[in-house]
Amino acid sequence: MSTDRIRVSIEAGVADVRFVRPEKMNALDEHMFAALVDTGAALMENRAVRAVVLSGEGRAFCAGLDMGNFGRMAGAEKKEEVPGVGRLGPRTHGNANRAQQAVMVWRKLPMPVIAAVHGVAFGGGFQVALGADIRYVAPDTKLSVMEIKWGLVPDMAGMALMRSLAREDIVRELTYTGRVFSGEEALHYGFATKLTVDPYAEALKTAAEIAGRSPSAIRAAKRIFNTIPDADESALLQAESDEQDKLIGSANQKEAIMANLEKRAPNFAD
Repeated sequence: MSTDRIRVSIEAGVADVRFVRPEKMNALDEHMFAALVDTGAALMENRAVRAVVLSGEGRAFCAGLDMGNFGRMAGAEKKEEVPGVGRLGPRTHGNANRAQQAVMVWRKLPMPVIAAVHGVAFGGGFQVALGADIRYVAPDTKLSVMEIKWGLVPDMAGMALMRSLAREDIVRELTYTGRVFSGEEALHYGFATKLTVDPYAEALKTAAEIAGRSPSAIRAAKRIFNTIPDADESALLQAESDEQDKLIGSANQKEAIMANLEKRAPNFAD
């Protein structure tokens, strides 16, 4: 799964996914978009992976869209002449286009994803972080819904994801102004799960804890959480019952019980 943009290592059920373009602050170019989508697709099929940590090497998590892309936008007569852009309306990945899939693939993965955010997370980089289930952020991180600076709107699933995390007026203000805000503000707004001076180490620690739980129950919980934005109360109550019916009496559920009763580490099946 590793490429010249993303490196993946898997140990003890945890996939360590690292952006490896530090000289460009892990900015999003065509190769990075492709690597995000392809890496997510590969992890989707890997039953041995129980949790994912998403992070960036160097000084930043992700600085957003590569500056070269903006230059090509300014110089093109038509959108279709911008390499890698074209029309964005057609759906290429279920309900998303490719740029949106680069974010939504992390939300759609069957296992939890933890983003370890440091340095900067601007524009598309901020939206990639939003695709994670959990975001650990360094207090001095600089974040921004920066698209307005370039005469654009957030279009990598940002609008869909921000609405469930922060108040609407906060989302509107950040989107309209593009102002840079801190990790501490991100926690206050609801975009950060936790502040920590070492987000990467903290994310690996939490991922290891999750990987030690029943993968059947963890995946069931994520399926329920992923239905929440579009489901009414009755549908959510039904989803809880249906998932629990499948878990009760299953091999991993029995193993969880026995491990607790025998005071030992569980041995779950993937």
